Amino acid sequence: MSHTENTTVAIAGGGPAGIMLGLLLARAGVDATVLEKHADFLRDFRGDTVHPSTLQVLDELGLAEDLERRPHRKVTTITAARGGRAIIDADLDELPGRYRHIAMMPQWDFLDMLADHARTYPGFRLLMNTEATGLIEQDGAVRGLRYRRRDPEGGEPGPELPLRAVLTVAADGRDSRVRDAAGMVPAELGAPMDVLWLRVRRAPAGESGLNGSLGEGRMAVAIDRGDYWQVAYLIPKGGYDQVRAGAIRDFQDSLLELLPFLGEDAVREVDDWSQVAFLNVSSGRLRRWYRPGMLAIGDAAHTMTPVGGVGINLAVQDAVATANLLARPLLEAQSDPDRYAKTLNPELLAQVQRRRWMPTVGTQAIQQLLQRQVIGRVLSGSERLPLPLRLAAGTHAWSQLVARVMATGLRPEHVRPPAVAGSGPA
Repeated sequence: MSHTENTTVAIAGGGPAGIMLGLLLARAGVDATVLEKHADFLRDFRGDTVHPSTLQVLDELGLAEDLERRPHRKVTTITAARGGRAIIDADLDELPGRYRHIAMMPQWDFLDMLADHARTYPGFRLLMNTEATGLIEQDGAVRGLRYRRRDPEGGEPGPELPLRAVLTVAADGRDSRVRDAAGMVPAELGAPMDVLWLRVRRAPAGESGLNGSLGEGRMAVAIDRGDYWQVAYLIPKGGYDQVRAGAIRDFQDSLLELLPFLGEDAVREVDDWSQVAFLNVSSGRLRRWYRPGMLAIGDAAHTMTPVGGVGINLAVQDAVATANLLARPLLEAQSDPDRYAKTLNPELLAQVQRRRWMPTVGTQAIQQLLQRQVIGRVLSGSERLPLPLRLAAGTHAWSQLVARVMATGLRPEHVRPPAVAGSGPA
């Protein structure tokens, strides 16, 4: 295990932000070690919506053909209705650019694809069953992290070991241990809802795409996953116990009222609460994403609600911006024999936050507006939506605006060439 004692960049978290950043840095010749606490990526009900902005990044990395070979479903329409009246009726085929669809891809397949490609670069290391437990600090700067290897059979974890690094990146999600160890506390923005996730069998023919429905005191969204619908059923914040106290039959009836195209036979198959997963929705962000020697990105820096399915895409965009701005100085630091005693200029880390601040704050502002003016009103039983939305509802211009913001984001990033000539797969 001597190769894990030192690295140039230590990345906690093998999610979209962590794996993408490791890939991009290794592509530029920078040694990057990613620590993922699980044995594999097989975890259900994670963000699966790969938007055109991310598809473009994959194309720039030469992964478009690889993605096409892996299981995924192309979603080309977005609809939402209330009482039979359309609120959004968008066709993604009208979007500008090469990619005019959302790829619904299981996140484990997405991460496997990135990791497979990253392993072709000699500087990339992915340590599974490995959990970051704390930080190495010296003279007010972060000099790496501490970690334990977990026993995949459920036994006692191994001893705590040090991993020294020029830069430590917290990409370990909304409950980031590395961020917490650094004393970085996100400001909570709040959310009016929680979400119940479930799968409903889908018939080969019939409705497709992404379909939302607003009812009285409830909402639901069904996402076409090929042979099944991934359904998000929105409930008022803190209302989970009340919903669970009711009969599963009442829940089925509510789903059928909102989304009748699911079909009664398929919905009735969801006959036990164990088939329904609960997501406690939260939203927040760090005021400052960095400390000397450390940077937080993705959910560790900013938590998004499920509105728009933007989380995975913002995480990828963070990783691209980080690699674009830091690859060259990290490569220079890597050649310095005293690199572990020196601190990367914090101004470089500040540049990452400045680059990604507008899309982060802007996206959260849009989510907060929709949550306050639409979702909160619907879940509270209000009969009327805001006048501007009632006027715009269902119009082509409004629908395409929603689709464009959702698909491309507020500041899409693009992969720059590697920082050194000749860096590439081993």
